[in-house]
Amino acid sequence: MGAALALASRGVGLATPNPSVGCVIVKDGRIVGRGHTQAGGRPHAEATALAQAGDAAKGACAYVTLEPCAHQSPRGPSCADSLMAAGVSRVVVAAADPDPRTNGAGMARLRAAGIDITSGVRTAEAQAGLAGFLTRQQRGRPHITLKLAVSLDGAIAMADGRSQWLTGERARAAAHLERARADLVILGRGTWDADRPRLDVRLDGLQSRSPRIGVVGRAHGLPATVHGFPDLDALCADPALQVLAEGGMGLAASLLAADLVDRLLLHRAPVIVGAGRTLGDIGLAELLSAHGRWIALAPIALGVDRIEAFIRNR
Repeated sequence: MGAALALASRGVGLATPNPSVGCVIVKDGRIVGRGHTQAGGRPHAEATALAQAGDAAKGACAYVTLEPCAHQSPRGPSCADSLMAAGVSRVVVAAADPDPRTNGAGMARLRAAGIDITSGVRTAEAQAGLAGFLTRQQRGRPHITLKLAVSLDGAIAMADGRSQWLTGERARAAAHLERARADLVILGRGTWDADRPRLDVRLDGLQSRSPRIGVVGRAHGLPATVHGFPDLDALCADPALQVLAEGGMGLAASLLAADLVDRLLLHRAPVIVGAGRTLGDIGLAELLSAHGRWIALAPIALGVDRIEAFIRNR
């Protein structure tokens, strides 16, 4: 399953509108097929792995990070039917699929065909990788990550608004990796007008994974390559699964006030700004209500900087 999870991570940000799933097929202790959801959502991970395995799939065990789909599509057969047709004897599933077209039906169909099913293997890891798809299914909107570069005293910019460069080169490279895993990167209109950032991926080998760019606010005057969102409702209606919010104190505060941030990334630099700019009002009425909202993950040190990640506790 660890190998399947690693494969699934390759398609995050590329497989939309489908989730990025990983599949590994094992026979007699040897991997005979592997695959992940391809760009645009097809072929599915199971189809890719089964094609690689060929006849060796008969009697094999398939490890999949998401319950095999049970619904037919004009773009291909269901993965449950494909696994049955290939003759696999066992399927190990990490996470159930909340899509009402599958939602248990995939595993039920496999069981009815006499295939041994084991589910709930490394579920939390699979769900973390499927966060965009799960948020879309459960909340009807994209999964939103808010990334902020902050000083030790919580400033995100100098008093005059300057913020380049608060963090070092390695932390900035990590930000580019986040972009490579997003469908859409957004910023506020004020930040766009002031900085005109490129918001592309500048990591060797990953330049082709630059996400779409969106600006929240007044749409007039934006380049044709930039998508304008008049408000947060329009942003939530976008078909993206993974959204990365990178710029603008106003946008960051609005997302937090609307409780739309699912993951918070703080790139903390070992500097003290003093009279710097902070987020401002996020609609917090009393301090007690702020506690328990965020689950801290293990921090990562990148040179002198530190990345602190938090998941919204819902």
